Amino acid sequence: MDEQLKKQIEEFREKTEKFSKGEINVAEYKSFSGKFGSYAQRGAKTGMLRLRLAGGQLSKEKFKSLIDLCEKYDINHIHCTTCQTFQLHDLPFNIIADVITDAIENGFYCIGGGDFPRNVMVSPLSGVEKDENFDVFPYAQKAADYLISQIETVKMPRKLKVCFSNSPANAVHATFRDLGFVSRPDGKFDVYCAGGMGANPRMGVKIAEKTDGTQVLYYVKAMISFFCKYGNYEVRSKARTRYIQEELGDEFTEKFNIELQKALDEGGLDCNITENKVTKIGCKAEINSRRIIEQKQKGLYAVKFHPIGGILNVNILKDLFNTIRDMPDVSLRISPDETIYIINCDGMEAQEVLKATECSAKTDIEESVACIGASICQQGLRDSQELLKQIIEKVKPFNFPADALPVLHISGCRSSCGTHQIGKIGFHGKVKMIDKKPLPGFAVSISGNDEQGNENFGEELGVMASDDIPEFVIELGKAVTESGMDYEKFASEKESVLREIINKYV
Repeated sequence: MDEQLKKQIEEFREKTEKFSKGEINVAEYKSFSGKFGSYAQRGAKTGMLRLRLAGGQLSKEKFKSLIDLCEKYDINHIHCTTCQTFQLHDLPFNIIADVITDAIENGFYCIGGGDFPRNVMVSPLSGVEKDENFDVFPYAQKAADYLISQIETVKMPRKLKVCFSNSPANAVHATFRDLGFVSRPDGKFDVYCAGGMGANPRMGVKIAEKTDGTQVLYYVKAMISFFCKYGNYEVRSKARTRYIQEELGDEFTEKFNIELQKALDEGGLDCNITENKVTKIGCKAEINSRRIIEQKQKGLYAVKFHPIGGILNVNILKDLFNTIRDMPDVSLRISPDETIYIINCDGMEAQEVLKATECSAKTDIEESVACIGASICQQGLRDSQELLKQIIEKVKPFNFPADALPVLHISGCRSSCGTHQIGKIGFHGKVKMIDKKPLPGFAVSISGNDEQGNENFGEELGVMASDDIPEFVIELGKAVTESGMDYEKFASEKESVLREIINKYV
């Protein structure tokens, strides 16, 4: 794969140069560059590049390679994504091909945007989380390697998202993705497929129960075949697996099982894994921070670091690396909510990492999720990052309790890059017509939930003007604080009050 990609990079370089000179339009360039995880930013003056990190896992060695890459090319705008990876922004077009080449040399694949399999997602604390069913990461790594191997041989109607969940927390939304493997207490998987967020969201169809882990790759192979056979190649807006549910109806599971049986008959894809064991000897520490999480390994901890809006710069990364450089077995995991977990710290190390990440969010609302927004994204309608920034700035003087306001999920458009549909409060960019004039706004939804068994897409209640949203959040914070409850209890027991407050602004 490395050699194949290197040969294609020169073609990418040529196309990028033509685009920068105006010889290729945005749509033509996107259809080509997306395969490489690269897109033009709004205004077509600079580009972005999405790295590929299976399960969001980042060793110290790869972390240092990322920092070196950013320093070499003067990249200082980095975004943690809801697909558990990093996006590098504001890249001059003349360096992108070189960045891709260097990334490959350091073990980062960029390939997989556009109509190709996306980053395989994994519960961020898989392998170290208390009360998990079992460590699903080794299976996800096998799936990631297999999907990479298929990129050059299969032409799918559109992208495919595969994920693995280690517990009912369902952090990667495995029950409503294109293909989700949901761990069970008995060491096996339930398998869901053809779900998805964005326009016309759908929960996944459970196609198998008690599936042995050795069969994981057969399901992945069958899903690719199933998508290619029944996916819509003609209408791009319907070229996602979730639309196949409606197309096939009651025959859905039967048709999938035909493809699965074909894969099983062909054989050769048994998934035999070696369990990842953490052998580090820990030491206990007094936990006095909401950002320190006890692992299932005695005396070891994960430190939660949530950069505001998921936005990072090189200096933050360097400070963190210098802190963990000599800490044995410590590594990083990127979460689907734009959080970075620094795992396998002993008690003393956890305190050091806590200090090195003091710029982290400190309240629920500061941990809000926001896509990169319309100031950068070609598809975006509204600047989700700017909205989050304004909310946090205007809320801060009120010193609300840390749990008085929820984690917001903000997307710049209907595409759910900010996962607005599973937010307790979600926003997505809209245009609101007032007196026949367009007014910048966001649709607001409530009561989204991704927890396994309680999955629910949020109920959309209307559109708020962008400028009114910070005032709405402040009024809500006051109401929750006065009630003496946290937001979750308030939303449950005083839902009518929540709706009254929202109705004043929509």
